[in-house]
Amino acid sequence: MTAPSPLLTQTADQMREQLAASPESAAALIRAGADAGLPDAQAYYGQLLLDGQGVAADPAEAFRQFGLAAASGHVMAINMVGRCHEKGWGTPVDPVAAAACYRRAAESGLDWGMYNWGSALGLGSGVAKDEAAALGWFQKAAALGHAKSINFLGAFHEEGRLLPRDMDRADECYRIAAEGGDFRGQFNHGRLLAEAGGIAAAAHWMQAAATSATPAFRTMMRDHLAASPHAALRALAADL
Repeated sequence: MTAPSPLLTQTADQMREQLAASPESAAALIRAGADAGLPDAQAYYGQLLLDGQGVAADPAEAFRQFGLAAASGHVMAINMVGRCHEKGWGTPVDPVAAAACYRRAAESGLDWGMYNWGSALGLGSGVAKDEAAALGWFQKAAALGHAKSINFLGAFHEEGRLLPRDMDRADECYRIAAEGGDFRGQFNHGRLLAEAGGIAAAAHWMQAAATSATPAFRTMMRDHLAASPHAALRALAADL
């Protein structure tokens, strides 16, 4: 049997440093652990295959590795099997299978599973739409510090949807989500700052959001900033 990967005894920060220093060597060590049947290594190697980090991107093999880890009860791998079903990464798009994985991961206590299961419920993707249940799962994930879920709570408060309209609470949620690295939270926090006249701070958070936003979200940001009454924010639209 191949020796387990020594990377798996390291902290997450140490693993990231190894991957940054020598992605190919680190990926080979993680693959050794995956080949030895270690669920943590299988889940980690699946992510490397999905991202093409240190190894050629191979979504189908990533899906297989996530599946192997998920079969051992690895909760993040269960969530990632759901992501593969949702996005069509290495397997056909199947929202019903995705939702089932998210529910399993959520009920196992994973914050990302709670967020994804809440999103499926809120959208009615692969499951009957139930916004009240979605809110409940976002609240559970937010209590664990999940930034994207905290941003969603901000939206519920801002819109007065299922929760009392409370702009102070909305702004607080957006700030926490922004500081937690969520690009939607960064945009929303910047948006409210701009409305309050804090243009320099708003520009900072808009620039932060642009660095990690999806292409579709960047397009929305560009249109929003281009229509701003503030020249400093309009100028940011050109970079998007």
